[in-house]
Amino acid sequence: MPFPEAAMNASPSAAHARGFRYYDLLVGGMVAVLLCSNLIGPAKVCTLTLPLLGALSFGAGNLFFPISYIFGDVLTEVYGYARARRAIWAGFGALVFASLMSQAIIRMPPSPLEPFNAQLQPALELVFGSTWRIALASLVAYWLGDFANSFVLAKMKLWTRGRWLWTRTIGSTVVGQGIDSLTFYPIAFLGVWEGQTILKVIVFNWVMKVTVEVVFTPLTYAVVGFLKTREGVDTYDRRTHFTPFSLKDEGEVRRLG
Repeated sequence: MPFPEAAMNASPSAAHARGFRYYDLLVGGMVAVLLCSNLIGPAKVCTLTLPLLGALSFGAGNLFFPISYIFGDVLTEVYGYARARRAIWAGFGALVFASLMSQAIIRMPPSPLEPFNAQLQPALELVFGSTWRIALASLVAYWLGDFANSFVLAKMKLWTRGRWLWTRTIGSTVVGQGIDSLTFYPIAFLGVWEGQTILKVIVFNWVMKVTVEVVFTPLTYAVVGFLKTREGVDTYDRRTHFTPFSLKDEGEVRRLG
């Protein structure tokens, strides 16, 4: 949703001191979706029968990842790359902590005095006991994919001068989800699945995630418009250092209204 170039400017430090009403809630929602996608999603393979396409099988985690990318798009579009970078690191830290703690819980010896543990322990191992390769693949793919998504969106916003939001939300998802899928499946399954199978799964998941982004574009427009109006800001990353390894607030924050 474009806003006029003549909007009043505010320095990053002034905007930071002013505070944002919804930023923390968005970061919390993004982290929650990421945790669900990695802890709940991978345990189940779903099959849907669609007209013309027939039966399609996919990991349940794919239902969550497009939502997390919408969070990333909104954060970058409204608050800028630097604040989206903070959210990505928060999500990465949460995933690392959840992965370590789930492995610790699984490996702690169950009490023989509780009969229910005989059923609970195998279930925990089945749901949360992913191999180290899958855990590593999830972390690396998330880190690379989300930073690529945010970088492309921020750069495209400068190129389009804030116009045509749909081009950068979809374009950034094409790149980010492509890197995510190209990273995750080879790390997790190369040598376990046949190369042709990995390629088919990569293409299917990439197409599905981009399609969800396209379908959700009207919702993204509504959320971005609401946040820009309520926060009274729109951020352009003209003076931003795009290194992932920083938590510094940057970007040209424009006061609206």
